[in-house]
Amino acid sequence: MSLQSTDPIADLLTRIRNAVMVGKTEVSAPVSKQKIAVAKELKKAGYLFDVKVEEGKPRGTIFIQINKPGENANITEISRISRPGRRVYVKSTEIPKVKSGRGMVLVSTSKGVMSGKEAVKQKLGGELLLKVY
Repeated sequence: MSLQSTDPIADLLTRIRNAVMVGKTEVSAPVSKQKIAVAKELKKAGYLFDVKVEEGKPRGTIFIQINKPGENANITEISRISRPGRRVYVKSTEIPKVKSGRGMVLVSTSKGVMSGKEAVKQKLGGELLLKVY
């Protein structure tokens, strides 16, 4: 019997949050396209140090290096906004600022997962996935 998370993004965020709290530098999770997109956006924004995907037979694994050993994590808080039970959709003009612009939101748009700033620039709305600072 395998435990299947109903919200894979929330599962990934919880793994990252727990690893940061106990001072771990790496975390791994079962792979999915959306998890890869989210992790790569967080890496691009400088919240994660490295993201690697390893192919596996039933399913691959995504390895996330949160920070270099001996350094502090760049993530203070990371939380899910849109949940399976309550999806949150916004227009490009309604995308929120996190901590006066020091944090960011990730938006799932028709052109893929991107940061809130990028979505505003491209005038794209979508589903608010998470906020991080």
